[in-house]
Amino acid sequence: MDQRQDRALRARAEAVIPGGMYGHQSTGLLPDDYPQFFAKGRNAHLWDVDGNRYLDFMCAYGPNLFGYGHETIDAAYIGQLQHGDTLTGPSALIVELAEALTAMVTHADWAIFCKNGTDATTMALVTARAQTRRKIVIRARGAYHGSAPWCTPRPTGALDSERSHQIFCDYNDVASLEAAVAEAGDDLAAIFAAPFKHDAFVDQAEPDPTYAQRARQLCDQTGAMLVVDDVRAGFRLSRDCSWSRLGVQPDLSTWGKCIANGHPISALLGSDSARKGAAAIYATGSFWYQAAPMAAALETLRLIRETDYLGHLETLGQHLADGLRERAAAQGFGFRVTGPVQMPLFLFDDDPDLRKGFHWSSQMLAQGVYVHPWHNMFMCAAMTLEDMDQALNAADVAFKSLKKDGPGLQPVAKMAFLTGG
Repeated sequence: MDQRQDRALRARAEAVIPGGMYGHQSTGLLPDDYPQFFAKGRNAHLWDVDGNRYLDFMCAYGPNLFGYGHETIDAAYIGQLQHGDTLTGPSALIVELAEALTAMVTHADWAIFCKNGTDATTMALVTARAQTRRKIVIRARGAYHGSAPWCTPRPTGALDSERSHQIFCDYNDVASLEAAVAEAGDDLAAIFAAPFKHDAFVDQAEPDPTYAQRARQLCDQTGAMLVVDDVRAGFRLSRDCSWSRLGVQPDLSTWGKCIANGHPISALLGSDSARKGAAAIYATGSFWYQAAPMAAALETLRLIRETDYLGHLETLGQHLADGLRERAAAQGFGFRVTGPVQMPLFLFDDDPDLRKGFHWSSQMLAQGVYVHPWHNMFMCAAMTLEDMDQALNAADVAFKSLKKDGPGLQPVAKMAFLTGG
């Protein structure tokens, strides 16, 4: 696999970008043969800067829901761009988009738009505190809610004071949640919840309905706000808020990733229970009001309402999950596919430093299939059953390669932190 252009760009990046690359799209914790730079995307496929083509199971870490370069979504974006995008004031589309989202999401009575998931979750935090006039928030250990100082998983440079007034519980553990609420006392502003347990490096887990319902009850009893962070999973699990499947409606929900199929926009949605707090906070950004991403979002929401994309994602994901388990078992591997099938995570048994996962993922990449060795993946509506069969054929080769080479694999140095090294 040719990687000359990628390696040259990495060398140039080292000189002008701290660490060479940053954030969740850095390949620092991926196998060494994974490309850092890409040139284009179309439907379900990516091309790196060296021209290598991949079936992309990361979907840009979630934003690609209907396919890269989707014709009608991009046409809506370009059409609005020709009229105006970043203006002195918002366009009428901000009202139309707020109306569309509040019509689709059961708990939502209002919407505020921003750019990134971290924008939305941080506004949810501030809104909950403004509404309740309390300080403490409860969130689950290992859950990801963004990169701001209050929630970043890598707190270098963050002050202890910026991460204060937080209590942690264990996801799906009712007793742990109740203990956290008791500890918060009468200063509880919010309980933050992921739509399902989608922490990195460990098996995913569906939410226990009892846990979700108890979270709602505890908020009702204490006057705290329930926040469902749907930035990652929003509209991949439901056409409503993800916890609506459990009969639980939050006060606030955060959205991003795929709501405009990759065009830059995110949102905080809320019920009237949090409207006063939302109106009181100061939150803004010069690009938060851009009209073109809102046009793309409106077309994306139309496709969400009017197509069977969700059933299609579930069919694809189940076909892939079943096939991977079957092929892994045939080669004698314990191989776990966890989480919703449209957002799967792949992990091997007896693989504490991910040496099996790294080898297998690299073999998949060599055959033109981009998977991730420790982060959940995403299905998009542009994928087909033929794509799933291509991935399964690649997996056959990758499992056989791992069976042959596995006994001689060395520890993965960059993953030593997983085992305390």
